[in-house]
Amino acid sequence: MKKVKLIIVAVAMLSLASSSAVYADGFAPGEGLYLGAFGGSDMGIVQAKVVTNGETKDGCGAACTQTHAGGEFEQVDGGLGLNGATGGIMVGYGYRMGDLYAGLEGEHSWGDVKFKFKSSIPVELAGGGSEGGGKKGINGTNGDPTHTVDSIEATKEWTGGLFGRLGFYVNQDTLLAFKGGVLVSKFEAKVNGTPSYSEAYYGGGPSFGASLTSRVTSIDPNLSVRIGAVYTDYLTAAIYGIGGKVQENITSRSGHNSELTGAALSARIGIQYSFFDANTLF
Repeated sequence: MKKVKLIIVAVAMLSLASSSAVYADGFAPGEGLYLGAFGGSDMGIVQAKVVTNGETKDGCGAACTQTHAGGEFEQVDGGLGLNGATGGIMVGYGYRMGDLYAGLEGEHSWGDVKFKFKSSIPVELAGGGSEGGGKKGINGTNGDPTHTVDSIEATKEWTGGLFGRLGFYVNQDTLLAFKGGVLVSKFEAKVNGTPSYSEAYYGGGPSFGASLTSRVTSIDPNLSVRIGAVYTDYLTAAIYGIGGKVQENITSRSGHNSELTGAALSARIGIQYSFFDANTLF
């Protein structure tokens, strides 16, 4: 009977030691150097502001002189919505201090987040710039050439940035973390019509997020699943000159000073794997 009890105690101690070894070999969520990947959905809003200089045309007599007053046109409520799928990678390093956590993280994502306006018939615009030095007007007379638009779209092609992270461990396997930093995005704007043109714009600003990371011990003690969201407040970007040869505002001719601003929210789910801790070197 004593031998049976000794065997039971030995097995229990061995099981406890094995369990402790698993956790000793594994990292807490977000601890050490980790790599990860994520996917999700992005949504956002774009607001525009245009300040025109007005226009004065001279050089062809009194009958040809025209004057147009300038003004300010701004979208103050609502905006143009963007939405689409996104996916990316992340790399970071985290340090556990008891129940507290601190770390750095960088991320880069790609996607198809866009807005698009489309017309079933070409929309005719007046007042475009002269192409190739020609003076053929909308109705075939002297003036600026015909400009038409079939569709307008803008796509957020990629986003990248760096964050600082702070958090605390809810339990041995779960980390609640908050992060703040800066994200920069590349936008491709396209106008399809006569003529068609496209240009790339870069916008960025302060970004904030929150995430909940849980270790998947049953598969690997270093593997974690993360869910979270990131909000970015884009700063103002000047877009004067899209589709034209002149990229600056000239007050002595017809011109405008156009700006875009907005915000984006990204909801994502992903996995990450911790594989190195600098503390093991000391």
